[in-house]
Order: sequence, then C-alpha cells, then structure tokens
Amino acid sequence: MSESITNSSNASDQSLSTLPLPDFLPDYHVQSPEVKARFKKLYQRKIILEIRDLVKHFETPQGKVLALNKINFDIYRREFVCVIGPSGCGKSTLSRILAGLESYDGGTVLLDGKAVEGPSRDRGMVFQGYTLFPWRTVKHNVMFGLEMSGKGKHESEQSALQWLDLIGLSNFADAYPHQLSGGMKQRVAIARALVNEPRILLMDEPFGALDAQTRCKMQKHLLEIWRNIDITILFVTHDLDEAILLADRILVLKAHPGEVQEIIEVPVPRPRSERQINSPEFLATRARLDQLIHGNNAHDDTDDEPLSPFVRLTSVDDNVE
Repeated sequence: MSESITNSSNASDQSLSTLPLPDFLPDYHVQSPEVKARFKKLYQRKIILEIRDLVKHFETPQGKVLALNKINFDIYRREFVCVIGPSGCGKSTLSRILAGLESYDGGTVLLDGKAVEGPSRDRGMVFQGYTLFPWRTVKHNVMFGLEMSGKGKHESEQSALQWLDLIGLSNFADAYPHQLSGGMKQRVAIARALVNEPRILLMDEPFGALDAQTRCKMQKHLLEIWRNIDITILFVTHDLDEAILLADRILVLKAHPGEVQEIIEVPVPRPRSERQINSPEFLATRARLDQLIHGNNAHDDTDDEPLSPFVRLTSVDDNVE
C-alpha cells in the first residue's frame, strides 16, 4: 500500500507538508466507505510494476546531474496512476525509463517480475506530440505494431478495425493523419498502443497540446477505455485537475533531484466526471497538490525571475488600470 512507500525529504519539505490546508476544506486523507472499499480491493490485486531505488543521472557540460533519486513505488493491475510534479522533477524521464527508451543508473524496474530492458510490446507508449506516420492511413498506423511483431495482414487489419470501432473512428480508417483533428490523432495513437495488448499503458502528457474542450473529451474517452479493457495506466501530467479526475493514486515528485514527495490516494468517488470538480474531496486534494508542487518552489524557483521595468512606448490619455 502507499503507506509502505517512503522517500527521504529535507527539512524544508517536511515543514511544508505540515502546513494547514484552508479551514473550509475537509482532510484529503478522509475517504467515504465506498472509496475505502475500492482501495481495499485495489490493494488485493497483483502488483504488475515494481520500482525500487531507481536512480538516473544526466551528463551535462557542468558535470553529472542527478535527475531521479531513489524512486520507489508499485502499481497494481488495472490501477490508474498519475505522475505530477514541478518542472525538472523527472516525470517524462521516469515514463521513458519505464517504456525502455531511457537507461537508468541504479535500482530495479520489474514488470510482472521481469526486468525492463529496452522497448517491448508489453508496454505501450503515447506521447504528447503527434507520432503517427503521415504516409500511412489511420488503419495502417494502428496495424503497424502488429505487422512488426509478425502478425498476418488479415489478422492485423481486423484487430485495427476493431480498435477503430472502439474509439469511434471507423469512418476515418482510410484517412491520413493530416486530415484528423488533434484529439482524433491522439485517439489513433492510443489505439495503436493498445492493439498490441500491452500490460501497461504509459502516457506522457498526451493531452497537453489539445484545447480545453478536446482535452475534456479525451479524458472521458480514456476513462471509458480503461473501464472496459484489462489495462493498467501510468499517466504523466502537469494539470492538477486532470490528475485528480483520472487517477486512483497520484505520485507527486519534487524536483532537483526528482524524488517521491507523496503518494496520494484520491478520495473522489468513481465514476468520475467534471461535475465533481467543485466537490469538497476534489478541492481538498487539489489544495494539497497545489501546496506540494507550487509551495515547494516558492523559495527556489529559477524560472520566475523578476520582470524588468517596462518602458511606456506611447502616450495614452486613459489608463487601463
């Protein structure tokens, strides 16, 4: 369970974590009987992904930089985990390591008890950028992984069409990526990852480039897919509301180096919808995330330098403020 997962933190982080939340919000630890029962059931499932003492360094002109330090956590079968944290915390690096696209310098990464060593069809990956092959139709993009694994053309085509039907894009099977909207492209990317029947789906800010309305639709699509197939999801995001809306648990990372700051069991009942955004449980969880992520950087945020005085470039009689 999440209580068994610990990570060292410095004194400033400890003092931050004890800051009180606003009085009008409930304790984000408090769960309804329904939510407690859900987590009890979750923790009885098999652990499929195990991360132990994961360490990652990057070489820079200034020397070796510690990107991830002693990362420890488990993911249970059919769990939906979101990873969130400030810029530079290693969210994307972590997802790439789990996908086998990045090496690591220490610790272990096990999927179903086997070491993760390079890419494999048991791990699907969806990126923020549109990664479809522009010269292939939608159908042939979805077929690609199956063809590469040696499946026959007819079997690959039938599986692709089945997935296009599941994501509501059957009518676009013969279209090319440039003819699709951003949301449609990401739905195809999800189908291309899932058609290989992976054990876990890794998603690195897949909706980050979408407009707000399309993003909301894609969140609904993803939850519907997750509810109806045997898949475990690790989803990287920078959006606090998105993490709460989607996740069973949220892995909160701190930056410089990336370390586990807290693992939050989301107390918002399922099924989830945008109507819950103003619920006490949702607001309490959001306040805690905001406290952990933005409060932690208040004293050392190198991105937010003070603005220089701005010279007025024209004479205006009426001030706007």
